[in-house]
Amino acid sequence: MKRNLLLLIAVFILGIAMKSDNPAYKVFNLKGKDAEYKDLLKVALESDIILFGELHNSPICHWLELELLTDLYAEKKENLVIGAEMFESDDQLIIDEYLAGKMKEKNFEAEVKLWDNYKTDYKPLMAFANENKLPFVATNIPRRYAALVNKRGFEALDSLAAEAKSYLPPLPVAYDSELKGYKELVEMMKEAGGHDTLHIAKAQAIKDATMSYFILQNWKAGKTFIHYNGTYHSNNFEGIYWYLKQGNPDLRILTIASAEQDTLDTLATENSKLADFTICIPANMTKTY
Repeated sequence: MKRNLLLLIAVFILGIAMKSDNPAYKVFNLKGKDAEYKDLLKVALESDIILFGELHNSPICHWLELELLTDLYAEKKENLVIGAEMFESDDQLIIDEYLAGKMKEKNFEAEVKLWDNYKTDYKPLMAFANENKLPFVATNIPRRYAALVNKRGFEALDSLAAEAKSYLPPLPVAYDSELKGYKELVEMMKEAGGHDTLHIAKAQAIKDATMSYFILQNWKAGKTFIHYNGTYHSNNFEGIYWYLKQGNPDLRILTIASAEQDTLDTLATENSKLADFTICIPANMTKTY
């Protein structure tokens, strides 16, 4: 009797807890309608390239990145390719040697340029690639060259040595200054009181162009390439997406955006139509840094 009573109490408490639980995230589709992770996964499995736009300090983003990678691998196996903004193209040899078992993990982490939150946020992705013998592509431009563009424009890249240019997309790169993301970046810098705003959008564009180039270089028909990048690099079907379509308009590209909101009941106007799917996360969610 006592045992049955305790069981009923436990069930009652659990029921109340479930009703009062706050969701850790919510998925919305392009039309702003409620969606589920399984809807996103279904489209991902049918895509050539997946641009997973993250908030760099969000534990929810990083958890879902690994979840999606795991579920894709279950279906795609060796036909899956991983790539990320968080690794620069001149580190590709080191990554390849590490994944080929030619260096220890501690040596890899000492030699490659790692973001400060690598161990908590990106190491699980690299470990997954290592465990499952998947390629991991360093897609981003070496930061010194992005800084050069920010200072002197695209023309500054012309004077680089041939080896340096091998870490870049073919020059000159296409550029549309009227894209919403680039225009907003310039305005944001002006409002913040920045004086060096002339080439800021070009510096962003050379990152997008480089990431797109190395995605295309490492994708072929029958493969699925999942790429992790800051959400602003693919929001509004611009940035990396725009460059990918310039290179191959027939690609089936899935875009995933990430955004924070105070409440998750509906998709806020400012977050609408950012991507095929938008992951909304509570604004008060714990950050990884």
